[in-house]
Amino acid sequence: MADRQQTDPAPQWWSRPEGTADARGEGVPAPRPESGPDSGAQGEHGQHPEPGPREVRYDPWGAQPLQVVDRGRPARGFRLWQVAAFGLGTALLAGGIGGYLGVLAERGSSTRLELPQAAAAADKGRAPESVAGIAATALPGVVTLHVRGEKSSGTGTGFVLDPQGHILTNNHVVADAKEIAVTFSTGESVTAELVGRDSGYDLAVVKVSGVRGLQPLSLGNSENVRVGDPVVAIGAPFDLSNTVTAGIISATGRPVTAGGDKGDGSDISYVDALQTDAPINPGNSGGPLLDAKAHVVGINSAIRGADKGGDGDDGVRQGGSIGLGFAIPINQGKRVAEELIRTGRATHPVIGVTLDMQYTGDGARVGDKGEDGKPAVVADGPGARGGIKAGDVITKVDGVRVHGGDELIIKIRAHRPGDPLTLTVLREGRERTLQVVLGSANGS
Repeated sequence: MADRQQTDPAPQWWSRPEGTADARGEGVPAPRPESGPDSGAQGEHGQHPEPGPREVRYDPWGAQPLQVVDRGRPARGFRLWQVAAFGLGTALLAGGIGGYLGVLAERGSSTRLELPQAAAAADKGRAPESVAGIAATALPGVVTLHVRGEKSSGTGTGFVLDPQGHILTNNHVVADAKEIAVTFSTGESVTAELVGRDSGYDLAVVKVSGVRGLQPLSLGNSENVRVGDPVVAIGAPFDLSNTVTAGIISATGRPVTAGGDKGDGSDISYVDALQTDAPINPGNSGGPLLDAKAHVVGINSAIRGADKGGDGDDGVRQGGSIGLGFAIPINQGKRVAEELIRTGRATHPVIGVTLDMQYTGDGARVGDKGEDGKPAVVADGPGARGGIKAGDVITKVDGVRVHGGDELIIKIRAHRPGDPLTLTVLREGRERTLQVVLGSANGS
């Protein structure tokens, strides 16, 4: 019947995908039916007609809509770090391009690039008493010696004494030399010949010929030198020519012995030396030690090396300066140089006695016997005439204390033959004062 009550379940008027659960909440009423061709009425035989195409409708209680429209990602603005990175990259690119273009422009430009500099006129002069002033005055008169012997070769220093080409240096620089080459500060190099040498004073003179424009150094007076006076040393340490170092006079009258390689004592030099802390190294030997007026006050000759440390020390010293350099006083060097130029040999002042070099007490003891059994005091010699006897212990020379035989020889050789000396002698426990006039002996 058309008006009978519908007892069948209400028809579904919405659609879902298959297998989708009813998501209607509890207590939500079912939808009302509609009439029409798709109302879902039964057929004549009480059966449902074949389902026809249905309109797809939106299920408000569904888990998700049937269709989703892809409208793209929502628009978003630039982040801060992206803006900063973009700006930095742009700046770097612009800077690189600008710099490259600037370099191209500079290279293509004819404008000369010149950096600021102090005016040359402000640096021309140096005070004569400054180290630079002393070096400028003395360097033209300083030479480097390259010496070749039968078994070895070496380097030393010297300085010009006169316009005739005489050059003063150390004996140990030219000893046993077969060839001597002299190089000036200008780089000019010539051969030289040996004029004379003396191992006792460790001094030698060589001569160059045919050299024009020689500039001799001015000789000072070593008696005027005082401890603390500034000095400059010039030489060729380790063959580094024209090396200038500076320091002070550390001490005067320092007794120094050097040499003795032959073992018989004939090559030992005795020097009443000037001590300096100006750096002196191997190769400086024979070079000048100059005062503040660029006058030569000494001839650099020896250094004290540092003892090698550690177990098994064999007493060998390390080479190189430790601030203990020694120079022969120029007053002694002048006298010896004059004799070498004049005669080829130098004389030594003597007192005519044989010393006991094994004596370990304080002072210099006159031996009991001389060489070959001869008397220790030479008959009618300077010492005998002054009253010296065998066994006397000489403790002072001109009031200056001496502590051994080496020191006595050094103090005597600091004088000229014919000079008077006052000796203090200890004999049988009593001191005596004796006057001795120095004699002369030929050196080696």
